[in-house]
Amino acid sequence: MTILRNKTFRMRPQDVERRWWHVDATDQVLGKLAVRVAMTLMGKDRPTVTPGVDTGDFVVVTNAEKVRLTGGKGTGKVHRYYTGYIGGLVEQTYDELRAKKPEKLIELAVRRMLPKTKLGRKMFKRLKVYPGSEHPHAAQAPAELPARTD
Repeated sequence: MTILRNKTFRMRPQDVERRWWHVDATDQVLGKLAVRVAMTLMGKDRPTVTPGVDTGDFVVVTNAEKVRLTGGKGTGKVHRYYTGYIGGLVEQTYDELRAKKPEKLIELAVRRMLPKTKLGRKMFKRLKVYPGSEHPHAAQAPAELPARTD
């Protein structure tokens, strides 16, 4: 009698093949876009996902200024950060943030969905966000990131 054993697959860091993906943020909801991008950066859209190993891909997001905010988030949601100086609390609504730095909206949303560890910081470095439709990564030939099917 033969006993079949299920072997657990573990991806090794040197065997990871990184791909480049492109996402056009025009008229896409910020949260749904951030989920797709974060899942790709973590590698959770691949069957070879392995805990503790960075198996994710590069993601290039263009047209960040045209991303859509639902509800009253443009005027109601506030981004706060502290400069380090006395009285240095800075508050900006998401509409003000979009006018000054539109790529920051997507970066904040994606960063908060990634792990809060060294591995998460390494994953975040593979995200490239641009406010307009031009990007300098044409040599990598990024393919269009497919929409989620579930």
